[in-house]
Amino acid sequence: MGKVFEGSLDGGGRRFAIAASRFNRLVTDPLLAGAREALRRHGVAEADVDVAWAPGSFELPLVAARLAATGRYAGVVALGAVVRGATAHFDFVAGEAASGLAAVARASGVPVAFGVLTTDTMEQALDRAGGKSGNKGAEAALTVLEMAGLLETIDKG
Repeated sequence: MGKVFEGSLDGGGRRFAIAASRFNRLVTDPLLAGAREALRRHGVAEADVDVAWAPGSFELPLVAARLAATGRYAGVVALGAVVRGATAHFDFVAGEAASGLAAVARASGVPVAFGVLTTDTMEQALDRAGGKSGNKGAEAALTVLEMAGLLETIDKG
């Protein structure tokens, strides 16, 4: 049997960036708090977590790309909230945020965690930002921790 590669949730000694959307801050502020707390609980010093505020979720891929390109971060957590409305705007913003963030991860080789909520209602978004459905910001932070560890393990062989 060949090698098995797995990432750990130990973030000690690593730096991370969080790209957060200012639009829907009622939702993104608790997502950010959850992400920061999850990173802290897993050994990442508060001074090793930088936050960049984007105007909205559509802009997150560019911000994440610029953060990844610096070479300073083991991973980037992208946080936003796109709530469906009466127009097709939701589909364009949610789709471009998702595909753009995935493209950043592939092009840069830096893990980018997708913490952009795409919900039908504000109530659903709040439920996922620390309400009855947990905090998806914290989950995104754990994803980026695990991916950073996994990629490091793969690189070491």
